[in-house]
Amino acid sequence: MDFKAYKMDGLGNDFVIIDQREKKYDLNNSQIKKICDRSNIGCDQLILIDKSDKFDAFLTFKNSDGSDSAACGNGTRCVASLLSKESSKNFITVETSSGKLESKILKNNLIQTNIGKPKTNWDQIPLSEKIDTKKIKVMVGDIEFLGTAINVGNPHIIFFINELEKIEIKKVGPVLENHELFPEKVNVTFAKEQSKNHFRVLHWERGAGLTKACGTAACATAIAGEINGISKFPTEIEFKLGKIKINKDEKGNVIMEGSVSEIEHININI
Repeated sequence: MDFKAYKMDGLGNDFVIIDQREKKYDLNNSQIKKICDRSNIGCDQLILIDKSDKFDAFLTFKNSDGSDSAACGNGTRCVASLLSKESSKNFITVETSSGKLESKILKNNLIQTNIGKPKTNWDQIPLSEKIDTKKIKVMVGDIEFLGTAINVGNPHIIFFINELEKIEIKKVGPVLENHELFPEKVNVTFAKEQSKNHFRVLHWERGAGLTKACGTAACATAIAGEINGISKFPTEIEFKLGKIKINKDEKGNVIMEGSVSEIEHININI
């Protein structure tokens, strides 16, 4: 199979984007993993664009291990930029399996996306048992971590710590992602307060592993900061290659704003 696609990233969180509005490719799990493999094209997630009866497009997100992801903030911002350039529209609305997402196109490749209202009940995350989602104790070996769980389209747990550089994310990330408390697995973020309403983070992505950035993780970190009385909106979440600004509107919807890359046209042969 040989076809054209796009490559984009949001602060290094990179995506292969396949437009299926005119032709369905029906990629199987093996083909998805091959595209995402860093020894081939390589990406954190694969995004499929399909037609929508109501909105600009329907998006499907696939993790690099072939599993589904209900939402992807940076990926949505990248596709919004792509669709905006195609249509010359400054507002793009897409459907996902977790609901609609609205994006506003700003200047200098900045994209603002409304991800909706966060969910914090134990059965909305979801967790395997009814416990306080604000203070979750999780053991990794003989080390106890205290985190806050939030669902912003997919499940996240946020740990606020003082010594970010001591976290061995490649060791603890997979253990936490697959912990029995999270029946649908979980995205894992460690956050350190840099200054008022500003956190630096490390992120382990469910189904993708260590990523340079994650839009929904940025949103979840800002929300967790507010829940724990550590920070207020607007909040800046700093990844290795830059920052994402998180705010709330008057209805309680979480708004994320950050830059996206230029569009790279690529050929796929699988």
